[in-house]
Amino acid sequence: MTRTLEVAIAAGGTAGHINPAIALAEELRSRGHHVTFYGQTAKLEGTLVPQAGFELVPIVVTGFDRSRPWTLVSALVRERSATSQILARFGESGVPDVAIGFGAYVELPLISACHAEGVPVVLHEQNSVPGLANKTSAKRAARVCVSLPQAIPAFSDRVSDPGAIVVTGNPVRQSVVTADHAAGRAAFGIPEGATMLLVFGGSLGAMHLNRGVCGLKDELLGREGLWIVHSTGKDDYDAVVSSLALSGDEKARWQVMPYISNMGEALAAADLVVSRAGASSIAEIAALAVPSLLVPYPFATADHQTTNAHYLVDAGAAVLVADADIDAPVFSEQLLSLVDDPERRAAMRAAARGLGQDRAASALADQVESAAATRE
Repeated sequence: MTRTLEVAIAAGGTAGHINPAIALAEELRSRGHHVTFYGQTAKLEGTLVPQAGFELVPIVVTGFDRSRPWTLVSALVRERSATSQILARFGESGVPDVAIGFGAYVELPLISACHAEGVPVVLHEQNSVPGLANKTSAKRAARVCVSLPQAIPAFSDRVSDPGAIVVTGNPVRQSVVTADHAAGRAAFGIPEGATMLLVFGGSLGAMHLNRGVCGLKDELLGREGLWIVHSTGKDDYDAVVSSLALSGDEKARWQVMPYISNMGEALAAADLVVSRAGASSIAEIAALAVPSLLVPYPFATADHQTTNAHYLVDAGAAVLVADADIDAPVFSEQLLSLVDDPERRAAMRAAARGLGQDRAASALADQVESAAATRE
């Protein structure tokens, strides 16, 4: 692909949709293409997209709540209005060469507008269990790109050509992929030669995981040379600080914080991760090839976090412990075993590298360029 493409992207609502979209946009921009986002200024994309240096064209949409059927009417009205708004934008600024949707409801009007103008559409699905927006849009897509092979069956009967479904991985931003081990150690004050355990559960469902790790305080701090960086989630921060009741000396080795803004550096510095298994977490852990103990959030839709986790577990790059087993011996046994066994962790790191997750943004950009070429 030598010519410059005009690329339209719709992604919104949560960081799990937006950050992979920005990662793709950064890759496309590095190839000389021009990217415009469509989304809602009042949502998270209204902050993250401009921060990354991309234009966000504002539209307003609402999702459909299946437990409240009457919301379908307002959702359809706003979708049609947003589609008209996008078509007007196309009339003023030109029709894009290709469009990409990342699975949120905000993609629906962009895809409708592009379908009306004959613009090829690419979808990207981050999770192992696809959401309604991507499943609805698949019939209009030139390519359906998935992060995990487990998502393929959900689209097989929704596309006319099975070859249109491609496993690309889940794009991770360059600031994460290129994070440096030494810089990460310096950022968190972790000595070279120490073993660093990184714990993060996210704001959703972090409480039980945090309690399980806190319950192993004596065993963990009893291991000389182990340092812990623990992101609790905002809602559970005070409870974790109170539960741990760390002394001054212990605080030097067990850092507790509500949120980690420089996750790339944290992962680059880490020897082992304990985490939930959201799509973005799995992608970032795999991209930096960090051995992990994964505890899927048990109330995720269709238990998709367990399916997500198997991407790493089946490759030999992670160990899975069910949330129900956090209070059972298996959690402490697996965690402490991994802390104590650098050779096992090295084998897991090598297995993670073999997945090639650090190349996901490039692989997805290749598919975008290929789809755009079908319009030439």
